[in-house]
Amino acid sequence: MLFETLTPELISLLRKYDTPTICNVVELLDLRPRSSGYMDKRIQACFPSLPPMVGYASTATFRSAAPPRGGNVYAGLSGQLEDFKKFPGPAVVVFQDLDEPSASATFGEVMCTTYKTFGAAGLITSGTGRDLDQVAAIDFPVFTSGTACAHGYCQILDIGVGVHVGGVTIFPGDIIHADRNGVTTIPHGTASLIANACAEYMAAEAVIMDYLKTNKPTVAGFTAAREECKKRIDALGARLTAMVSKK
Repeated sequence: MLFETLTPELISLLRKYDTPTICNVVELLDLRPRSSGYMDKRIQACFPSLPPMVGYASTATFRSAAPPRGGNVYAGLSGQLEDFKKFPGPAVVVFQDLDEPSASATFGEVMCTTYKTFGAAGLITSGTGRDLDQVAAIDFPVFTSGTACAHGYCQILDIGVGVHVGGVTIFPGDIIHADRNGVTTIPHGTASLIANACAEYMAAEAVIMDYLKTNKPTVAGFTAAREECKKRIDALGARLTAMVSKK
């Protein structure tokens, strides 16, 4: 399977911008409905102060409500670390917890330290996490639906499969961008295009923000600023869609 290459320079550029800005630019490409591609409110950042997380989805399913028939979570960890090798950049571990409701924590200090040591950029789970103080200490971004103090009968089941998390189906190798505002995917083949368009999008929005900071703003002036902002964003969108259509 071929993946769009996230060079260190491209990752650095993507991480300069918050996830809402990434979503704004993705919308301009008109490649998917505006209400799709991002996770819903069930998935929240455990450490909102951390900068944006960018990487390739390394997917897996998880259970913890009953004893495993064979193997354990650490055996599954080895398989995940091998899975990281197929991506041309950092992995983001994405778990779908198959227990409903989540029975116990998907991750803790040992797992997150292991993932970070082997180059992962962060972790997302539809389930819960624990050891948050210890995970915070290693600056490892994690996104969950909540917390739980015990690990139960934790077991990693299938690795490298499609998973459903926060209302979004995530496939192996999907590009993830996430921060305190939430988690989104970046359509394949558009990461560089989006990263390089963010500054122009923000400059267009700044037309409104700068006007609002003037001494005596008026409704007429505000309307003119909005129209200028829209004009610039529409022009940017037209260029981006033309570039995508040529690929």
